[in-house]
Amino acid sequence: MTKTELTPRRVFEQFAKINSIPRPSKHEEKMIAYLLDFGKQRGLATKVDETGNVLISKPATPGYENRPTVVLQSHMDMVCDKLVDVDINFETDPIETYVDGEWLKAKGTTLGADDGIGCAMELALLDSDDIAHGPIECLFTVDEETGLTGAFGLQAGFMTGDMLINLDSEDEGQIFVSCAGGITTQARFIYTKEKAPEGQFFMKATLKGLCGGHSGDDINKKRANAIKILARFLYTINEQYGVRLASFNSGKMHNAIPRDGAVVFSVPADKKEEVKAAWNIFASDVAEEYHVTDTAMEFAMESIDAQLVLPAETSTRIIRSLQALDNGVLSMCQDEEISWLVETSSNVASVQSGDEAMTIVASQRSNVMSNLRNMANTVKALFQLAGAEVEQGDGYPAWKMNPNSKLTKFVVDTYRKLFGKDPKVLGIHAGLECGLFSERYPNMDMVSFGPTLRGVHSPDERLLIPTVQMVWDHLLEILKTIE
Repeated sequence: MTKTELTPRRVFEQFAKINSIPRPSKHEEKMIAYLLDFGKQRGLATKVDETGNVLISKPATPGYENRPTVVLQSHMDMVCDKLVDVDINFETDPIETYVDGEWLKAKGTTLGADDGIGCAMELALLDSDDIAHGPIECLFTVDEETGLTGAFGLQAGFMTGDMLINLDSEDEGQIFVSCAGGITTQARFIYTKEKAPEGQFFMKATLKGLCGGHSGDDINKKRANAIKILARFLYTINEQYGVRLASFNSGKMHNAIPRDGAVVFSVPADKKEEVKAAWNIFASDVAEEYHVTDTAMEFAMESIDAQLVLPAETSTRIIRSLQALDNGVLSMCQDEEISWLVETSSNVASVQSGDEAMTIVASQRSNVMSNLRNMANTVKALFQLAGAEVEQGDGYPAWKMNPNSKLTKFVVDTYRKLFGKDPKVLGIHAGLECGLFSERYPNMDMVSFGPTLRGVHSPDERLLIPTVQMVWDHLLEILKTIE
């Protein structure tokens, strides 16, 4: 499939333009400027709020003036991740894409279809003069990926519509009507590095090639977590031989399952061969443990020059806390009709060490807010017992299903008429901005849908091209016929 065969053409043209504009989370200035100019050039009412959210309004096409105002919403930022051997500056360089069969992919980086493809659909609508629709408002929010900053900062009255379609879901044929809330926990271990005792041997253990993925959507897939695996090994040899940590680095984003990592440590020199043998056995056992989900694991260990190390007691506190820290699915929903849905989970997202401190980030999610707080408190208490400085944000709320949603019924009926089959109406364990919108706009009727994406938040992110046409057709039919 060549680039010229990508359909709908107007959507993919907008997506290509978006991917030429650097837009990492918290660095969306160039994208904001582009959106403001886009609206201005087309004579559309355009405004930006103090947070950086942009709203572009387009009046109804003739004959559709009495239709309800529909808000279309996507976030403009993207997760920036890459393979280790890819040279890119996400704050200045474009995303390079290519077609692989029915999939659109990026060259060694995240694709940015989360949620660039939603933005592209909005821009294609705003740029059109041949699509029938009632009045629409296109909302582009900032910093969804690292803190939902845009949704948090959105004030009541910025939008005027009573119906909102969020274009940030990742499975065509699925209509989402609820989502999980979340809290991020950050633990900071303070230390003063020192010379290692005499007779220490230094090693570097690395792990790469894991699948990773989204800490909400993929947490139930039993994928390996690089931090937890390395911590397991460190705990075992620390209990047997004693370990002095020099550095531990793994993971980059709070909402992604870490795919690789490296730890530098020392052990008594007379135990080095035993540690090497233990590593080989451990690597074989873990590869077998994850032989279904993570088939490309690569384990490596090498000797390195001596480095400054953490105090022995601090090393042990860090290793034990990482061993004890919950990771993965913690409970499933109790309601029979959604018993397949993850209710509560936690993901150990990143460990970053420096000269004076090591910072560990873990994210908790739940569709039940009381369980979310309990899980966040459990993680917080663990790190407090380990002597870390712990910080937690306010988190973001779950989006509760509206059983009387007129928009949901209309979206489902429209899908059935178009495609001759029923879509699935679901909740999602990941966070969506709809939860925060519902606080500012309690009467807003909302749904979320989008084309099929896989591998989001990783360099394996890919977009199933035929589903873009399906979502586009569905969206246009909704805007044309909704009353």
